[in-house]
Amino acid sequence: MGYRVAVVGATGAVGGEMLRILHETGFPADEVFAVASERSAGKEVSYGDDVTLRVRSLPDFDFEGIDLALFSAGASVSGEYAPKAAACGCIVIDNSSRWRMEPDVPLVVPEINPEALEGVRARNIVANPNCSTIQMVMALKPLHDLARITRVVVATYQSVSGAGHRAMEELFEQTRAKFLQEEREPRVFPRPIAFNLIPHIDRFLDDDFTKEEWKMRVETRKILDLEIEVVATCVRVPVFVGHSEAVFVEFAEPVEVEDARGALRAFPGVTVIDRPDRGEYATPVDCVGEYEVFVSRIRRDPTVPSGLALWVVADNLRKGAALNAVQIAHKLVEMGLV
Repeated sequence: MGYRVAVVGATGAVGGEMLRILHETGFPADEVFAVASERSAGKEVSYGDDVTLRVRSLPDFDFEGIDLALFSAGASVSGEYAPKAAACGCIVIDNSSRWRMEPDVPLVVPEINPEALEGVRARNIVANPNCSTIQMVMALKPLHDLARITRVVVATYQSVSGAGHRAMEELFEQTRAKFLQEEREPRVFPRPIAFNLIPHIDRFLDDDFTKEEWKMRVETRKILDLEIEVVATCVRVPVFVGHSEAVFVEFAEPVEVEDARGALRAFPGVTVIDRPDRGEYATPVDCVGEYEVFVSRIRRDPTVPSGLALWVVADNLRKGAALNAVQIAHKLVEMGLV
């Protein structure tokens, strides 16, 4: 049986990846619809190497008869249109932050908590976690199964593609301007991003953490374990694609480095590259276009009784967003929920 699938936000960076990965993974779709804003209607986008789809206007699109809709169009758009699609019986897999903390909306990483999908028909909406959360919990899950995690301290180094096409263009333009000794005022970011780091992703909250940092805390707890304490500092870096994270994990009991390395190697979707004596560790350049989450520099944290330090890297447009959403779609089919 084939399915009718809509990708909402099809002209964006993540929407384009969703279309590519639906094709790459052989999702059983009879029809695929590219949907975006009214101003994008009529444009063409690629679906595989040989197929182009004409973009349809979201306000005019009829979700009746659509089995699955993958949304990557922002929280406000999702807030308006996801319930309309869900009311038609369509299951929405949403990449925005809009639905993640709703108690009756599953927040899912398929390798970690697919059982949460059993409740999908309550709202017909599944939430895709934040990109930085996904790659971190992929590394934490096998460790949590090995020995209970009590606390996580993480610093992220997040690429500009997490902020969309305009952010990537801004990095390119500012980098070029530096070499030409020209000035380019920031439009997307609050500070210049070329040759710089910005410890500010999303808006600041009342406690002086950013919303991105808040997301990593509350999403990790919802997906993995409500008892885990998480504190994050999220930083935008002048990299086009690929998020990196320095993760410090505390456990309730001692964990041997080799045991941790073995658990990570055995976990689906994780690749361990960890021979620093030979210069073997993952960087963002290594992860672009890959499905896996890469873990390197696994070592004991000597500052706590039972702790490990890790370096975690992933393609934020793929496993951090589009791939995870498509994997949810495959899992819904596998579980007979769509």
